[in-house]
Amino acid sequence: MASRLILFNKPYGVLSQFTPEGRWRGLKDFIDLPGVYVAGRLDADSEGLLLLTNDGKLQARIADPRFKMEKTYWAQVEGVPDEAALEALRRGVQLNDGPTRPARAQPMAPPPALWERAPPVRARQSIPTAWIELAIKEGRNRQVRRMTAAVGFPTLRLIRAAIGPYSLEGLAPGSWRDGDAALPGLDA
Repeated sequence: MASRLILFNKPYGVLSQFTPEGRWRGLKDFIDLPGVYVAGRLDADSEGLLLLTNDGKLQARIADPRFKMEKTYWAQVEGVPDEAALEALRRGVQLNDGPTRPARAQPMAPPPALWERAPPVRARQSIPTAWIELAIKEGRNRQVRRMTAAVGFPTLRLIRAAIGPYSLEGLAPGSWRDGDAALPGLDA
């Protein structure tokens, strides 16, 4: 059987599993493909790129932090991070489970062609929001949210834009497409 890689734009409120749970929907509402499994995870309250594959070795290669596949996130944060906060993210911040590895962090304009989130992000007129792009090579539980909070700018909305060479480009929320499962450097 040929290796298959699926790129999925996971909407807010969907779990990184096929079975729904409580108020959260499951992947089966969007992807009806037997034999594919999630490579990595994305919290139900986060949006964006989720990879699925039918190849166990490829799944391990994508999900395992030892292979340092960079994950790029767009985070809408409460407040406007200054250079000191961004530099702290770049150096790595101390979390309750230890220090993070250094990250790439930079301010960004709101992402182009960004879809509306349902429900919308809460807005407080007295507190501005800003977008930052953060790229990490590890994947602890809720890591990006904890990192932005650690530097004083809680995340309001989080979108994973890319995993290594794979990106969200051209994928509407809830849609998927086949990707190249044989990219150089990914054979396990």
